[in-house]
Amino acid sequence: MSDETTDVQPTERIPTMQRILDNPFILLFIGVVFPSVFYIIWGIVEIVNIPIAP
Repeated sequence: MSDETTDVQPTERIPTMQRILDNPFILLFIGVVFPSVFYIIWGIVEIVNIPIAP
């Protein structure tokens, strides 16, 4: 037997967007948090725009 080492390819770094899109828990988190924050901000803007009663 020879002491040859197998050629191991250096592992490529997985792009960030691919890691995000491959993880269902991150997608669930984004799908819940993004609309929640959007609607909270939208509600605050609507409350601020209510005219003050005389």
